Amino acid sequence: MRYDLVIFDNDGVLVDSEPISNRLLAACLTELGHRTSYEDSIRDYMGSAMHRIHELVLERTGQRLPDDFDDVFHARVFAAFEEELKPVAGAAGVLEQLAADGVPYCVASSGSHERIRVGHRTTGLDGWFDESRIFSSQDVGRGKPAPDLFLYAAERMGVAPGRCAVVEDSPLGVQAAVAAGMDVYGFTAMTPADRLQEATQLFSDMAQLVDLLE
Repeated sequence: MRYDLVIFDNDGVLVDSEPISNRLLAACLTELGHRTSYEDSIRDYMGSAMHRIHELVLERTGQRLPDDFDDVFHARVFAAFEEELKPVAGAAGVLEQLAADGVPYCVASSGSHERIRVGHRTTGLDGWFDESRIFSSQDVGRGKPAPDLFLYAAERMGVAPGRCAVVEDSPLGVQAAVAAGMDVYGFTAMTPADRLQEATQLFSDMAQLVDLLE
C-alpha cells in the first residue's frame, strides 16, 4: 500500500444515500418556494455541508431558509434511511481488505456526526468505524470544497497530507482533497467522470479501489 491513510467520503461512497437525500432536499426546497428538481439538487448541492445550502439559497434568492430547516430535512432523511438505505456495493469488502492489511482509514463527511452514525448503523457499516475514525464538517466549521476537514482528519490520525488518499464522489470533495494536497480517487458510479476530472484517478466500481490504491 502506497498510502498511510485512506480517507473516505461517506454519502455516495460508503452508503448509497445520495439518491435519497437529494430527492428529499429537492422536495423540501420546492415546498418553501425554491423550485428545485432532483437533478438540480445533485448538480448544486451534492457533497455540500448544510451551511453551504443555506448560503446558496440566500445568494440566489435573497431569502433565508427557516431556522428549523435542518431539523425538518434531517428528520425526513433519517426516516427514509431506515426504510431504504443500503451500503454502496463493495464498500464493506474494501474496508475488510484495508483492515486485514493494517492500513489506517477513516471517514470525513460534510454530513453531521448524527447523519454518519445513522447511515452506518442502518447499513451495518458501524462495526468498521469507532469514534476515532469519524470526522464531520461539524468538527471544523467549514465544509468542502475547503480543505479543512481533510486536513483535520489527517492531523487527528497522525498522517501527513501527502501520505493520504481520499475517496470522493462529488466535485466539491475532489476540490477539497486537491486543495489539501492529497491524492484523490473519484468514484463515478453516480457522478459523470467529466465533473471529477481533477481527481488523481477515476473508477466506477468500488471493487477496483484496493488495487488502485496499491
